[in-house]
Amino acid sequence: MKKRTQAKPSQKQSVSLKQICELIPPYEVSKIARETGVEKQARTFTPWSHVVAMVFSQISHSVGLNDVCDALKLHRSELASIRGATPPERNTLSHANKIRDSNFAQKLFWATLAHTQQSHPGFVQGPKRKLAFRFKRKIQLADSTVIPLIASCMDWAKHRKRKAAAKLHLRLDLQSFLPKFAIIKTANEHDSTRAWELCAGLKNGEIIIFDKAYGEFAHLYLLHQRGVYFVTRAKDNLRATIVEQGAIEVERGVLRDDLVRLDVPKSARDYPEIIRVVTLRLEIDGELRELTFLTNNLKWSPISIGDLYRCRWEIEVFFKEIKQSLQLVDFLGNSANAVKWQVWIALLVHLLLRWHAWQSRWNHSFTRLFTFVRAALWLRKDLLELLRRCGTADGDFRFIGQAQQAWLPGLALG
Repeated sequence: MKKRTQAKPSQKQSVSLKQICELIPPYEVSKIARETGVEKQARTFTPWSHVVAMVFSQISHSVGLNDVCDALKLHRSELASIRGATPPERNTLSHANKIRDSNFAQKLFWATLAHTQQSHPGFVQGPKRKLAFRFKRKIQLADSTVIPLIASCMDWAKHRKRKAAAKLHLRLDLQSFLPKFAIIKTANEHDSTRAWELCAGLKNGEIIIFDKAYGEFAHLYLLHQRGVYFVTRAKDNLRATIVEQGAIEVERGVLRDDLVRLDVPKSARDYPEIIRVVTLRLEIDGELRELTFLTNNLKWSPISIGDLYRCRWEIEVFFKEIKQSLQLVDFLGNSANAVKWQVWIALLVHLLLRWHAWQSRWNHSFTRLFTFVRAALWLRKDLLELLRRCGTADGDFRFIGQAQQAWLPGLALG
């Protein structure tokens, strides 16, 4: 009886790092370098070489400048095949992260995201839903995450006596699980100060879900006037007069469903119209809790509002993916510009890996995807074929990047 052998992945002329970087449009790199002035600052170390070095530092989890530079010098020939990229010297990379405008990395991320949207529409549309999921509105999530830094050498980021941190404010598309807007600032700013910028791009009819830190009434009323539906947590000190009481269904967890007017003079000026208050008993982490929500939609069922707010936890999954997998612990520079460079490149690498996961129909977690790509970084194998073989092994593990509550049952266009 002949022994059954499994076909090996096909050979590839290029290493896996090149296959990952090829998704970045080359014309955008030179264009953005001219717009941001980075091209004038570059001599021997080109903007493209800078991007490749930073992408490598994220995927390889490099812990310092020497780690990045030494590894790239050892693979000088493979690096040269990536559109002529060259390995940097330690001081050169440090100086580039400090001096070159981080807006270059920011614009490159959005340009690459737009490129994938145009060339692969299915990637940003997300998975198709069953007919029972009738909710067709776009749902977006807003939240922030703190990125700890070293207080002793990053004075610009101090927000407490012995602590320093940066803060990433993010608006996430629930269906595609991709960022729509992001701001990187110091952690000493309250979330509400960035709420206006974060939600500025929302369109009429869309839904935004955020925690009560973003829920200033002036901001909520602006969203209401623009035709944007919001769902947020109510603050504990909310004072309001009931205008109309809705049905209470204790057996389903609906404890309150009222239309109210705000009593506090400043709040009433900021939000002069009726707002809806819904109190539900929900099971969170195996424990029943009473949560009160605010929304400007007067037609949705209370259960649907609770289900909508549950979707907010998906942005925590996104933060977990980038903070636990990518290199956002050890930074290659101490300046604010260097930190922003590293955070924006981390978001870019997350996008590139997500695209490869989508193309290969990867069914495991993002963490396993990251570790697998890191191990195969210098292999001359077809990366998509490698991911297809590994991603479909040992059962079907749904990729965590595909949010399953983008379309909610019982919600229709109103």
